[in-house]
Amino acid sequence: MLFLVSIVLGVIVGLSTHGSLENLANLRFRWPWLVVAALVVREAAVLTPLRTVDGIQYVYAAALASLVAWTLWNVKRVRAIWLVAIGSALNLVVIAANGARMPVAPELAGSLMQTGHLGQYAMMGSSTHLNWLADWIALRWGPPEAYSPGDLVVALGIAVVIALAMRSRTGLPETGPRIVSDPP
Repeated sequence: MLFLVSIVLGVIVGLSTHGSLENLANLRFRWPWLVVAALVVREAAVLTPLRTVDGIQYVYAAALASLVAWTLWNVKRVRAIWLVAIGSALNLVVIAANGARMPVAPELAGSLMQTGHLGQYAMMGSSTHLNWLADWIALRWGPPEAYSPGDLVVALGIAVVIALAMRSRTGLPETGPRIVSDPP
């Protein structure tokens, strides 16, 4: 829900600052299929019976690492995508520190209370690490979900990327004129 809200907010800000959806549609990424694949892996690890397969958390961690690498690869191409990279990296750090599982605060854990872990999630406790970077934030609107500080940075990054892309004709950073010379 958070990421959907960030997309809508980015579009609203983009339109209110005289941006256009056409400019957003012209935004070009390198290897966009990698993002789609990482998101499919994430959703499969959360929403399908795969979440009960031991080891799925490592597949999720690898998908998240590829998403971090992809955002860093596109930093010069897409303005503000570095925010998405930072938020994703924060999530990757806490997941790596906890055996490829994201700790979730007990009051937000739901069905994790019975098992202690499910998919890439684990119950936050004294044995988990970097709990301040884990899923402990509950927003007051929408369905009850747990978010991490990294999730909030990713959501902010998504909104900013969309708003800036809507204002730019090419989606690329606005740069000054360049001097180009032919090689000798």
